[in-house]
Parts: sequence; structure tokens; C-alpha cells
Amino acid sequence: MRFIGLDLAWSARNPSGGVVLAWNGSRAWPLAWSSDLGDDEDVVGFVLAGTDREGALVAVDAPLVVPNDRGTRGCDRALSAAYRSREAGAYPANRSRLGPVVRGEALLGKLLAHGFTHGPRVEGGRPVRHVLEVHPHAAAVELFGLPKTLKYKARPGRTPEHRWRELERLRELLGSLSGRMPSLDAGSLLDGVGIHGERGRRLKGVEDLLDALLCAYTALHLWTWGEEGYRCFGDLETGYILVPIRRSPSVH
Repeated sequence: MRFIGLDLAWSARNPSGGVVLAWNGSRAWPLAWSSDLGDDEDVVGFVLAGTDREGALVAVDAPLVVPNDRGTRGCDRALSAAYRSREAGAYPANRSRLGPVVRGEALLGKLLAHGFTHGPRVEGGRPVRHVLEVHPHAAAVELFGLPKTLKYKARPGRTPEHRWRELERLRELLGSLSGRMPSLDAGSLLDGVGIHGERGRRLKGVEDLLDALLCAYTALHLWTWGEEGYRCFGDLETGYILVPIRRSPSVH
């Protein structure tokens, strides 16, 4: 099995991040990664190159099912209510905001054409070629037991120095997953990521890459623990988001 995380930009005009994890039954490690994926064909090519003939679970940080023209999906409202106190709510997704073509839906259609399946259910330990929607902020507060989300996104009044510190915290937390079950040894990726001093598009690329790594690990976590390892907000018809539940503090 391979586990792929995509931090998908809502528009193909902006770059996306992607990480492929290999798995040998006891630990995972980054096999391929990019913070500069372009249009849908570029993203699909990255996924297919990472899977080849292997099974794969692809976790995407972007709306994949958006039936509502306006307003907010039910899953976004439910997730935001559950994580409001930890500041990990979801952005409201609707077709007016994301359209006329919802990128996540278009990408999903291309992956389905390559033999992937889609939906909010993950059977633990079963070989699959499957795609699902996740939310890195909610995943981070759950997996790492954070009282609040890390503030590394660009926002008015948020200095680069503050973002560097928060991204360093995220890098350290991702590194700590080597002691979890499932275990991730991500040093080959994390050791090469420069944070301090980066600005603009290069800093955004670091953010996208670390978010994609978190999405990839979320896919591995969901597959390892199955339905006992996640919460599902919403459903396939109206839109859904899966959030991992921390099952084990460490491996021994």
C-alpha cells in the first residue's frame, strides 16, 4: 500500500502540495513529494506515479462533494461546531464560491477514471485504491492533542517570524510520529525543509508540503485503525470530512 496526501489548491492557478508514503508493514516513509504541483493533469500524474500498480489511499484537503450552490455544507458546519473551541473549523464550501467547476470534484472524476473508488468509509488493513476528503487542522489537534491549531497560515497581521515558529512546531510534531502506531519516519523529507527566512511563495510551499505530509499520514492512520480510528462528518451525498482519532500514544 501507498498513502498519498494532497494539499490541493482550490484553483489550478496556485501550486498544490503532494506527498507519497511507502509502507512496509511496520513503518512508513516519504517516497516522493512536491510543493509545486500544477494543474489537474500534473496532480493526477503525481498520484499515478506514486501508486504504479500498488494499492493506495489518497487523502485530499479540498472539497470533493459540493452539492450546494450557496451556503455551507452540513459536514463543514458539523466539523466547525465540534472543533470551534480549538479553532479548527472548516471554510464554507459551495459551488458559487468554488465554481463554476469545483476543482476537487473534477480531480476526483479523473482519479475514478483510473480505477480509484471514493467515499467516507475506510476498512482497516484492506488493499484499496481509494480517495477521500480530510481536514489537516482538525487532524493536527486530534493526532497531537493540541488545545488550539498552529497558526502558520498567512493572515493579516501575522508576521513571517510567527509563521516560522509555528511551522517549526508542526515539523517537530510530524517528526514525533516515528514513535506512534502507525510509525512514520519522515526525516528524509523534514530534514530538507527550510523554514526560517522563507517568505512569499517559498514559505507557502513549505506550508503546503507539511500539510500534504499530514494528509498522507492521516490516510495511513485511517487505513491502520479502520472505522475505530476516525470520525466522519457528513455523508457521501451531501459532502463529508474524515478526522482521525488518536488511538495509541506511542509504540514500544
